[in-house]
This record gives sequence, C-alpha cells and structure tokens, in this order.
Amino acid sequence: MIAKQLKRRALPGSTRENYARASRTMDFGSITLAVPVAVLTVSSMYSRLKILLAPACLLTLILVWRAFDPGELLVRARVMVFDAYTRLQPRSFEAAPVRIVDIDDESLRRVGQWPWPRRVLAEITDRLDEMGAAAIGFDSLFAEEDRTAPKFLAQAYPDIKALAGLPDPDDRFADAIARAGNVVMGYGLSMDANQATPAMKAGFAFSGPDPAAFLPKFERAIVNLPKLDEAAAGSGAFDFYPSDGLIVRAVPMVYALRGKLYPSLAAELLRVAQGASSYTLKAQDGALTDMRIGELTVPLTARGELRMHFSRPEGVRYLSAWKLLAESAPPELIAGHIVLIGTSATGLNDIRASSLDPTMPGVEAHAQAIEQILLQSFLQRPDWAEGAEWLVTLLLGLLLMALLFYANAFWGAIAGLAAILVAGGASWHLYVAERLLLDPVTPGLAGLFVYLAGSLASYLKVEGERRHVTAAFGQYLSPALVKKLAADPRQLALGGETRELTLMFCDVRGFTAISEHFRGNPQELTSLINRFLTPMSDVILAAGGTIDKYMGDCIMAFWNAPLDDPQHAVHACAAARGMMAELEVLNAQLPVKLGIGIGLNTGTCVVGNMGSERRFDYSALGDAVNLASRLEGQSKTYGVTVVLSEETLRRTGLAGVELDLIAVKGKEEAVRIFTLGEPPEEHDAMLAAYRARAWKEAQALLKRLSATYPEFSTLYALYAERVADLRLQPPPEDWDGVFRATSK
Repeated sequence: MIAKQLKRRALPGSTRENYARASRTMDFGSITLAVPVAVLTVSSMYSRLKILLAPACLLTLILVWRAFDPGELLVRARVMVFDAYTRLQPRSFEAAPVRIVDIDDESLRRVGQWPWPRRVLAEITDRLDEMGAAAIGFDSLFAEEDRTAPKFLAQAYPDIKALAGLPDPDDRFADAIARAGNVVMGYGLSMDANQATPAMKAGFAFSGPDPAAFLPKFERAIVNLPKLDEAAAGSGAFDFYPSDGLIVRAVPMVYALRGKLYPSLAAELLRVAQGASSYTLKAQDGALTDMRIGELTVPLTARGELRMHFSRPEGVRYLSAWKLLAESAPPELIAGHIVLIGTSATGLNDIRASSLDPTMPGVEAHAQAIEQILLQSFLQRPDWAEGAEWLVTLLLGLLLMALLFYANAFWGAIAGLAAILVAGGASWHLYVAERLLLDPVTPGLAGLFVYLAGSLASYLKVEGERRHVTAAFGQYLSPALVKKLAADPRQLALGGETRELTLMFCDVRGFTAISEHFRGNPQELTSLINRFLTPMSDVILAAGGTIDKYMGDCIMAFWNAPLDDPQHAVHACAAARGMMAELEVLNAQLPVKLGIGIGLNTGTCVVGNMGSERRFDYSALGDAVNLASRLEGQSKTYGVTVVLSEETLRRTGLAGVELDLIAVKGKEEAVRIFTLGEPPEEHDAMLAAYRARAWKEAQALLKRLSATYPEFSTLYALYAERVADLRLQPPPEDWDGVFRATSK
C-alpha cells in the first residue's frame, strides 16, 4: 500500500533511479498515508494478541497449580487415572511361589471362632513345615496369651486338678515356630507412643543420610508375646498407608519406629526365604529409591513403599486353612512357596480396598507384593517424570496458543482435543509398554483450558442462561422432564400419550392426629411437612421417578415418563425401600414420629400436559392411578408400609408376601396385593387353607405365624378375625375368597 502511494507521487517520465530516489525521500503526504496503515496493523495485531491473554494466564495458572497443588487435587486426579489404568489392564497373573493359607468363613465354621487356640496354629505351622514351605508368615497379631491355656481354665474350673499339669499352648506354638526355623511374625505400628519394641532379626545398611528421615514416623508398636517373637526367624510390620478412600495402592517395605528402621512382613518373608541376613537401602536426592533384599532389588517410593501393580483376584493363590488341617492339600501347593497365613472372612475386619478390588483381603496385598518382587514386575514413576511432565505441559500450551493465534476456532478445538488425546495416549502407551506412570492430567488440562479460554465468554453466557432456566423449571418439574423440555420446547403444549407406568402414592399415617398436635402452631406443621417431603422427594428423583404432585402430606409419582425406563417397576420398589430408610433417619430428628403408607401399581395410563392454556401440569390419568391410590390406603389395614399390585411385583422379580385378594372400594375386579419381602414359612399354606374354607387349619396356622412373625401381627390378626366371623357366618357357596373393601 505504501509503495503504491509512493509510485503515484513520482514525476512523469522519471527513470527507475528517480523512482528509487522518490521512494527514499517520502514527503509529508506519504507519511500521512503510512501512519493510519501502521496504526491499523498494530491494532489488528493487538486484537489478535488479546486472544492469547486468557490462554496464557490459564497456562501460567496450571503451571503454578502444578507447582503448589493446594489440597493435592492434581495428585488425586493423577492417582485416579493410574487407578483406571490398573482396572483397564491389570498385571497379568503369572504363577509365583506364593500361597495364602486362608482363614476363611468355611474354616471358621469347621474349626471354630477366631482367635483359634494356639495348638491349632502350632499344627498349621508344623504342617506347613512338613510340606516344605520356604517361609511362613503370620498376618495377624498374638499379643495376648491363649485364652484356652490350662492356667486360665484352672481358674474357671478349680476342681479339675489335672488342668494344672497340661502344657501351655503358647509354648507349643513357640516350639512349632522354632522347629520350622523360617517363620516370620507380624506386628502393628501406630502414632501413639509406647515403649514396646519389635524383635529385630536383621540389620539395615545404607549410605548417606539416614533413611528414617524420609519415612512416616511411628511411635508405638503392638508386638507378639516375647516367646513367640524369640522363636521366630523374622518379624515384620503389616500396616499400610491407605490413600484417599482408604485404598491400598502401595505396600510399605520399610518403616521408621522411634527413629529406627524396621522391615515389613513382605520384606522379611523374602529375606528369610533367601536366607539373607540384612537389607540395603539406597537414597538419591533426599529420597529413597530402592531396597536390596538378598538377590532381589525392589524399587521404592519416597515413603519406602512398593507401588502395587495388582492382578485380578485368583483362587489359585488361596488354600483354605481347614483343608490344610484336614491334610487334604497336596504338598506341591506348599513346597518351595512363601506362605502367608491370613483371613478373607468379612467378620475379622481385614478387608481392604484396592484400585482393582474393593473387597480385597489385606493378606493378599502382602502376597501380591511378594509376587511382584519375585517376578521383578514393577510399576515405576521415574525420577525424571516431574520434569518431563512440566516440559510437555508448557510445550503443548504454547503450541495451542500459536494455533489459536493463526487458526480459527474450529482448528483450535481440533488442536485442543488432539492435545488431550496425545497426552492421554502417550501416558497409556508408556503404562502398557514400559510399566511407567506419567501424568496425563496436567498436560491434558493445559490443552483443554487453553482452548476453552478462546470461547469462555460465549460459554459462560449460554451456561448462565441454561442454569437460570433449569433452576426456574426445576422447582416444579422433575430434572428428567426439564431436560426433555429443554431439548424440545414444542412439548410445552397440552396433550398426552398412552404409556405403561408404575405409579406410587405415599401418605403420612395419622396425619389428622399430627395436625391436632400442632393446632396452635401451623408454621411448625408446615415445617414438619417440608422436612418430610424433601428427603422423600429426593429418593424418588434419585430413582428416576417423576413427581406428579403434592397433596398436603401425600406424594404422587410415577416412572417410565417422560423418559423411557424399562426397569420402571424395579426402580419404583427401590424408591419405596429408600423412602422407608430415609424415614427412619428423619424420625430420629423429629419431635413426633411419622409413619407412612406406600401404594404401587403398574398399568397403562394417559400421561402428558394436563390443564388449561394458561396453566398446566405434567400428570397421569387412568384406572391404574386410582388403584395405586387405593392400595396406599390399604397399607394401614394390613399393617405394612408398602402395598403393591401383582402386576408390579411380577415385573420386578422381587420376593413378595401376598396380603390378600381384594376388590378395592369403587372397583368390582379383584387384584392380588403384596408387600415386599420374603414370605414367612407356612404363609402361603395359611392363605390356601383360608380360601379353601379350612377354618380350623387356617386358625392353627395363623396362631403359629402370629407368634413367629410379630412384624405381621396386624395382618394375621386381621385374618384371625375374618376366620372367626366366617366360622360363625359361613360364606355362600360361590365365595371366591375375595375381600371387598368398604373404605379407601
């Protein structure tokens, strides 16, 4: 542009030299044309540079966040991703010489409750020794003397003099431990101070600073009986440092107790199995890096843990203790194996959660740690990981900013998505191929936030409007209906459709008496009803239900509209049970105790927007609605909370207790009604006798049922009264056993 203006101002007939001279000597007019052009160019550049301001700020924020990570949010996110990797591709199970002798529920049933007598444990130890175990470890604590010891029995039975001469079972257990020569006893640690000191069977060697400075500090030990520890070849701690949600992601290999180093149960078993006498610890840059146990090297985290790469639960790891005691286990299951004795019984409270198994026995974590070490199969987070993640985050952010500067929003979106995929894909590949753990979260967040910054204003505007509409309609309609109306506003019109629904009516029992209680304080009554309706409504909505209306203390709701719900009957029953549970919690807080009745029925209804052009509700109409309301009214008659129709129960596949064959008020057709739960024994026989007019048999059954199942006392009292009346006034020959209700 500037060159053209200069050309126009050259004199006619001028030569190339004159033109060049004119170009070098711009006059004032040329400058006046050049300045606006320069200003426009700078303004355009500034406008485009402003696009990068928010992305640059967000990229800086992410890097600062990564540096300080308040609340360790990024660390937690990273750990969750690594947990997902484990679930997607756990360690392939490869048989290693490790076995768990499991004190499972069947063993407790056969041998007796825990703790078992020490003579039984001595027998287990002898049996494992005979079968050729390489090392034996107890994942349990024996801090107290055997309660079945003769001296204790002698105190309970002083007349039996022979008890005093019987051998001490703790001595027998200690002798078995000593005979085996390869037993490792476990002990516990805690932060509370005491003076107990675990037995130390091996030494630690290290160079540089004391590794105890890098480890979590323990001040208390809970140890075994001295005679047991003295007889053992080793002793190790079995505590974990669970992460968020009490999930075990690593198994400690070394602990610090009052400034001294102690091994873990897993480490000590490996040492004893190899016949080693000490451990060697290596530290670098102020943190532990690995641990040498005999011929095996174990990579450690900064806290002295082995990062776990769990495999799926495998039954081959376990041998039930009762089979060992019954001598029905083949010797090859034990010979040459490191054996841990622990429990999977739920009642013994040694159940842990891992990233792969929410109900993993704690002993399996030790077993899998030993497996990994023997197989030398480790997950590692190398020391260069932090620096690499910082560099990748910065480079990805700068690359995206360059694309946002030179490309349009579409390509910016593609680049942002690509950045996330590249970060996640690279992290996943390194996990699968190299068993390395590198963070995809921070680079992925950088890619996402840098892109989002370019469209933040528009996004906030749209989201603000959406939240406003959702909040406004959400006060009156179910969340599912709000979403459906937002997707298709044309549905905001009168009309309906025929659908099969499961309907619920819930009412407070004895509300009139409750109203009398608050006669002088109607505001308190209103508050009470609101406190009742809120949790009940939350349960219904959480189960996918649509609340039709509130009628004082009554709630009407239904399932399978406006959105399809193939499991509508199941979800309605789940909501009924959830409401009963919520009511128990609520009653513990209220000045008066509330009882409810719930009626459930499944049938075809018309559902849609009902009302006038000015005001309408999304509601359901039909005979199935009326029956659900009548069933709720019968809950008090039969003394149960939930009354549901046969059609509803049939669709759930749940167990139900038949209440009656009833024709509710206003209907001639009879329906079978039920309540949820397992039928009492002889209940169906009682109904059959009643409907067969076998009054004497029915009365005998009712007497037994009423005494055995007090929760159904009202139901059985009702039938007892009916039978007594029918014996006095026998029904007509065409009596079909149907009870015709005269009240709602």
